[in-house]
Amino acid sequence: MKRGWFKKKVEELEKLKGYKKPDKYSNILKLDSNENYAVKREFTLDLINQSQENLDVREYPLGGTERLVAAISGYTKIPSEMIGVGNGSDQIIDLILANFASPETKILTSEPTFGFFEERCKLYSIPTIRIPFTNRMTLDLEKFISNAKKAKILYLDSPNNPTGFQFTKNELEQLIKEFDGLIIIDEAYVEFADYSILDLTTKMGNLIVLRTLSKSFGLAGLRIGYFVANKKIVDVFTRVIQYPYPLNTIAIEAGILALQKSNYFLDIANQIKKERSRIIEKLRGMKVFEVFDSNANFVLFVAHGSSQRIYKALIEQGILVKNLGKIGNHEGCLRVTVGSEEMNSKFLLAIRDLLT
Repeated sequence: MKRGWFKKKVEELEKLKGYKKPDKYSNILKLDSNENYAVKREFTLDLINQSQENLDVREYPLGGTERLVAAISGYTKIPSEMIGVGNGSDQIIDLILANFASPETKILTSEPTFGFFEERCKLYSIPTIRIPFTNRMTLDLEKFISNAKKAKILYLDSPNNPTGFQFTKNELEQLIKEFDGLIIIDEAYVEFADYSILDLTTKMGNLIVLRTLSKSFGLAGLRIGYFVANKKIVDVFTRVIQYPYPLNTIAIEAGILALQKSNYFLDIANQIKKERSRIIEKLRGMKVFEVFDSNANFVLFVAHGSSQRIYKALIEQGILVKNLGKIGNHEGCLRVTVGSEEMNSKFLLAIRDLLT
């Protein structure tokens, strides 16, 4: 009988779907997970090799996260005491929800939003107020403002995954000023966008801005996330909530080297923006898809009743995109990651051939 509570808890957790990781394929062009293949593999391997020159992995990484934070500070121009780090922004999100939210804490967010965030809210039984996207895949600012008083936490991924939508800076600042609780703005894709609100963290004590080196820096496998917030929030998170050693030594050293070479990665981000425009223009020119604007490193388009056929046919040609199914009133949504120019051309050629 004493073990009954545990059995019941396991049965409750069994009902949850959990965050679904992408399927693993071999010998395929991966354009499904928003990884940054425009960054040269040789460049990242060189980072790893350089990072190992002065390492001793028999030791705990004492002082390592502090040096990484200093490098992030140099990149963001934000003081070190306002920066915390984690094993990917996923882990930071998880720890924030576990320690600042509860079943009595309503969260205001969009529908859809970042899948991991959605599943973590379900895991912790945190209720959400979800504002759906319009048919044009935009969000209604007034609907957010009118629901602001009903929630204690606001979470927005800006730009949004999977739509690529981002409020204008003035609109987002207006929403933030209207919201009285904890505000979490996830800027995982911000280097591909037109603006950031990182500077607002120096003025607002209730704002947390999440960032990552997985997207624009092409270091998804190293799992380096960070956030910027009021120094009191960062102190509590780092000293009390976060693990003693949230990042491994190689990730720390490679992350520092990458941040020192940030101009290279920002140039890549600008190339991706240009390629994103080309993909949107070419897909729209085919006259069969509904294609949405994007401020991230991916493009969302609707293939309607042909989505399954196109998705499977692309796999047969060695190209994997994300099959999202229904978003709002749109059936047949597909999302393609913006890769290198060569990768994007291969995708566009394959799509064109499927339509002829």
